[in-house]
Amino acid sequence: MTTDKQNGPEPEEVLEEKDFDPKQTEAVEAEEVSNVEIVEETSEGTDLQKEIDALKASELRIRADFDNFRRRTNEENAKRVKFASQTVVEKLIPLIDNFERALQVEATSDDAKQIQAGVDMIHRQLLDVLNGENVEVIEAVGQPFDPNYHQAVMQEPSDEFESGIVTMELQKGYTMHGRVIRPSMVKVSE
Repeated sequence: MTTDKQNGPEPEEVLEEKDFDPKQTEAVEAEEVSNVEIVEETSEGTDLQKEIDALKASELRIRADFDNFRRRTNEENAKRVKFASQTVVEKLIPLIDNFERALQVEATSDDAKQIQAGVDMIHRQLLDVLNGENVEVIEAVGQPFDPNYHQAVMQEPSDEFESGIVTMELQKGYTMHGRVIRPSMVKVSE
C-alpha cells in the first residue's frame, strides 16, 4: 500500500478532483449570480411592496372620498325632498292670516254665522294640510325673546313680564321641519 501512495493519488482524492470539473464551477458561478439576482429581486420586492402599500392607501382614500360624496348627496336629496313644498307653504301662510282675521269678526246674523262656520272649516282644513307638511306655529307670548324665532318690532316696560320676555304677538311665526319659514313679529318687555 505504501507503493500505492507513492504511485498516485488515492481514489478519494481522484473523486475530489473530478468534483471540480469546469461544468460544476460554471454551476457554482451561476448559483452565485442567482443569489445576487435574489438580493436584487428582494430590493425590488421591497420597492414593489412599498408601491403596493401606497396604491392600497390611495384606494382607501378614494373609497372614503366616494363614500363621503355619496352620503352628502343623499343628505342633500333628502333635504330637497323634505323642503320641496316650502315655497307653496310660504304662499299659504298669508291666507291663514286672512282666515284668522275673518274669524275674529263677530257675526250677528244667522247668515253671517253660517258663513263664518264655513270659513272656520276651511281654516281648519288648511291647518291640517300644513300640519301634514310639518308646519308648526312658533309659540311666542311668555317666551324669552329669541332672535332666531322672533322679530321684535316694539319694546315696552311691563309689570307682568321680566325683561326680554315676549309680551304680545303681532303676527304668528311658523317653522317647517324645525326650520323657521317666517319669524313671529312680537312686542318685547324692557
